[in-house]
Amino acid sequence: MNIKFSPPDISEREIQEVAEALRSGWITTGPRTKKLESLIAEYVGAPKCVCLNSQTACAEMALRLLGIGEGDEVITSAYTYTASASVVCHVGAKLVLVDTQKDSLEMDYDALEAAVTERTKAIIPVDLCGIPCDYDRIYQIVNKKKKLFTPNGKIQKAIGRIAVLADTAHAFGAEWHGKKVGSIADFSSFSFHAVKNFTTGEGGALTWKHIAGIDDDEMYHQLQLLSLHGQSKDALAKMQLGAWEYDIVGTWYKCNMTDVAAAMGLAQFERYPQMLKRRREIIQKYDGAFKPLGIKVLPHYTDNYTSSGHLYLTRVPDITAEQRNEIITRMAQKGIACNVHYKPLPMHTAYKQLGFEIKDYPNAYAQFANEITLPLHTLLTDEEIQYIIESYIGIVSDYLC
Repeated sequence: MNIKFSPPDISEREIQEVAEALRSGWITTGPRTKKLESLIAEYVGAPKCVCLNSQTACAEMALRLLGIGEGDEVITSAYTYTASASVVCHVGAKLVLVDTQKDSLEMDYDALEAAVTERTKAIIPVDLCGIPCDYDRIYQIVNKKKKLFTPNGKIQKAIGRIAVLADTAHAFGAEWHGKKVGSIADFSSFSFHAVKNFTTGEGGALTWKHIAGIDDDEMYHQLQLLSLHGQSKDALAKMQLGAWEYDIVGTWYKCNMTDVAAAMGLAQFERYPQMLKRRREIIQKYDGAFKPLGIKVLPHYTDNYTSSGHLYLTRVPDITAEQRNEIITRMAQKGIACNVHYKPLPMHTAYKQLGFEIKDYPNAYAQFANEITLPLHTLLTDEEIQYIIESYIGIVSDYLC
């Protein structure tokens, strides 16, 4: 067999919708993007949604909307993809990384609390693999630290504490205590990249909770300005008869979503409930096979939350990083593509140059050293799933004590 790690699930419905967008004569930001924004806002229970060209752009625009920059500090996890952290550097704020808990992918919340200073303006928790963070604990921390917080600007003042800007790249469709991710953090940034559950090829969405004293329409308008050169009218508005004139109100950025991308998203949206259901079925098959053997897996579905089932991470107890790589190679020889999520940020050159050292993040390193991610996507057949299970058990059994 030849089993890819995470191919996009594109049906004829997506192809048809994109073709219709192309034939419409309107391919940049327009009616399809606006429709997708409305659908997403309603789906997650948020007052508004802004669709942009990536989760990274969404996260950065949230920081800029809040006026976070030089002299400020933002805290995130050492165990994540670079996008969770690089956006802090983009806006000129100081990046603060905290370790994970022992034997967990979640941030060490005690370490998070200890890392808060009078300069901390935001925390970026990460819903890794589509599993929601402990938002109760995070909000407990930011409320406990209110006395240290000095707001800068209208929105920070209205929030009245450190902002929770969740990296929900993996978590579209996840729920926490019965609420959809996207309506829990102050701001949530989703990814619709090609490898995600829900894809627009490249793309992302920013949603937020209503902030008392702040007009949601005005916040939406400000995000439109930030993401389209500070231009007072978008292309659709400018193209109305006689409506050519516009103003540039800020020297800002260019990261809007196109209608071609949104067209793909509109078709994905129709299919998404079934896609989430299929991911759950695959996870349950994997769990039933691997947990009895002592292979460590993540709890995707509990009484407190429902995962989006984005990634299936496993950990083989007591193996070395070299043995982990051997297992991945042996799986590849059987035609099964595996991956690792993630190499902790302090192991990468860019973050070493910022002064981070992996020795300060022992729990994150321990999670990384024996982690193997198996294919989990909605194009997998039952036959392929069984082949993955049998192959993985056959190989890993050589390394289990």
